[in-house]
Amino acid sequence: MAMASLQAPIKLSSYPDSLFSSKKPQILSALRAPGYLRKPLIVVPKLPIGLDQKKVSIDELNKIARITHVTKDKKGDSVLIKLYTILEVVSDRIEMHQNIKEQRENWNSLLLNSVNMITLTAATMAGLVGPEMGSSLGLKISSTLLFAAATGILLIMNKIQPSQLVEEQRNAVRLFKQLETKIQTTLALQIATEKEVEDAMEEVIALDRAFPLPLLGAMLEKFPHKFKPATWWPSKMPSSRQKLTPRSKNKNGWSEELEEEMREIVGAIKRKDMEDYVRLGNKALKLNKTLAILGPLLTGIAAVGSGLSGHGGPWAGVLAAVAGSMASIVNTIEHGGQVGMVFEMYRNCAGFFSLLEEIVESNLEESELGKREDGELLEMKMALHLGRSLSELRDFADKSRRDGGNANEFASKLF
Repeated sequence: MAMASLQAPIKLSSYPDSLFSSKKPQILSALRAPGYLRKPLIVVPKLPIGLDQKKVSIDELNKIARITHVTKDKKGDSVLIKLYTILEVVSDRIEMHQNIKEQRENWNSLLLNSVNMITLTAATMAGLVGPEMGSSLGLKISSTLLFAAATGILLIMNKIQPSQLVEEQRNAVRLFKQLETKIQTTLALQIATEKEVEDAMEEVIALDRAFPLPLLGAMLEKFPHKFKPATWWPSKMPSSRQKLTPRSKNKNGWSEELEEEMREIVGAIKRKDMEDYVRLGNKALKLNKTLAILGPLLTGIAAVGSGLSGHGGPWAGVLAAVAGSMASIVNTIEHGGQVGMVFEMYRNCAGFFSLLEEIVESNLEESELGKREDGELLEMKMALHLGRSLSELRDFADKSRRDGGNANEFASKLF
């Protein structure tokens, strides 16, 4: 009966208008079918002009909706989507480098403590070995094995330089955070273009190349033949700074005085700051090489002396104990003093000055002022990077110009 009543035609026109108007909610409620009989409401986009609406199916309407959505994204939001994608990758890189930094910092402390304990224990055992072979055989074998183990551990530690690895990851975190802030600023100012996307991708790739995550196969050379500043920016400097149209009044913030000021600052960076950090970096590199060779050499000598102890007098045991003690001192200076980290710090400081030099020179080499970075903004950046106020920066450039480039003052006050 219920189904029959639903299927029967109902003529609303036979009712008086007054009854229909006053009872309209009740009538519509009574005529409303159960939920399982109602058809879902289908919302389709507005058809483009020129399509025959009578001949378009639902599938075709959905296809048109997808095409319209994608086309709109490509026209208006494609650059933003790409930048947000790069931003996600950069945030992930920051987390990865931060985790690896903590892991390798633990390596340095745990391995140093372990190898020093092993070396000192073996040295103590070697010193206790007496002339009687039977009573001291256990001490002799144990100290020899411990010295051999310490030599192997030291060879691995000195090869990978855990403290230097920590400094690499620390710098990677800092530089990736700078890139993250730069992308966020570009998104906030809504000045994103395809050029910003290309430059951001190049910077991510350059940072990955400068600070590799894998340890085996991609690790940076820890003992290069010659000290070279670190390089973490693309080979071609990003030109997506601020493409401003040249203005007749201030020429995009540039003047002859500002160009001379930038040249003097770059000259001072080359003569003083870069030269000083290259000199210090070479000293740190030589010291690290010497300590890296001396530590395993001493533990190896101690292992041989411990193996020969008990033969021909006590001198072999004394040699093992003394060499083991000296090895602990060398290891503490090298890894406890983090000589590798100091070398990496000098390398990155020299790279920082190389970056400033390249930024200024790339702007000065550009003949069209509109393609340069805004001069006033560049001057402010240089002052902040070098730890100076604008007046101090200008006074330094004037002083360097008057002294003919022989000023003894460093350009940077930060390093």
